[in-house]
Amino acid sequence: MNKRALVRRPGPRLAEGLVTHIERSPVDLDLALRQWDDYVAALEAEGWATIEVAPADDCPDAVFVEDAVVVFGDLAVISRPGADKRKPETPAVEATLRDLGYRIAHIEAPGTLDGGDVLKHGGTVLVGLGGRTNQAGLEQLTSAVAEFDVRVIAVPHTKVLHLKSAVTALPDGTVIGYPPLIEDAETWPGMLEVPEEPGSHVVVLDQQSVLMSTSAPRTAALFADRGLRVVTVDLTQYEKLEGCVTCLSVRLRG
Repeated sequence: MNKRALVRRPGPRLAEGLVTHIERSPVDLDLALRQWDDYVAALEAEGWATIEVAPADDCPDAVFVEDAVVVFGDLAVISRPGADKRKPETPAVEATLRDLGYRIAHIEAPGTLDGGDVLKHGGTVLVGLGGRTNQAGLEQLTSAVAEFDVRVIAVPHTKVLHLKSAVTALPDGTVIGYPPLIEDAETWPGMLEVPEEPGSHVVVLDQQSVLMSTSAPRTAALFADRGLRVVTVDLTQYEKLEGCVTCLSVRLRG
């Protein structure tokens, strides 16, 4: 499998990034830059070729590149971020994906959609509503991916910024989540509860390995006990901005 990942270098205004569900705390930009370098290095060490999107220094949240696009096969659906300050982030992401040969679709006004609200789970696409993504954005995404054999399901949320701030999935498809942030447990039958909030975020590296934050050591041990190989990275400065391992890259598989 050809494994590539889009990444975007943090800009000088990173500390001004938006926060919605947590209190603002100081961000150490120098440390954030080192953590980003380590994150990219971790992906590359696991066989992922990283492709750097042109920086957007006037957009504090641009490093969270996952929010700018949702990719299905050879189709890139360019988002329309729910926060107006983030709307200028998408053109360079689109240009990069065009250069890579992707077909392009767009979420248009009045729709809004952030990539962090979209969890692809087997043949199901779960879309978080209630934060940065609205009903019109959900409907447009559903239309855009109609050619693919997927089922799109809305998942309301109010306790987190994005759906993937609450749940992600392990390589075997098991959904993982931190119970205090789950709106309705019945939405997630068979969910594996994790003991730490940062433990609910993983990037699937391959069928045996996940990437996750060093901020969740008990969860890392839980995954290791399940037979997974766990790769950890320190993302404390991004966690201060409601970021996590998933939102710092767009994984392109194919």
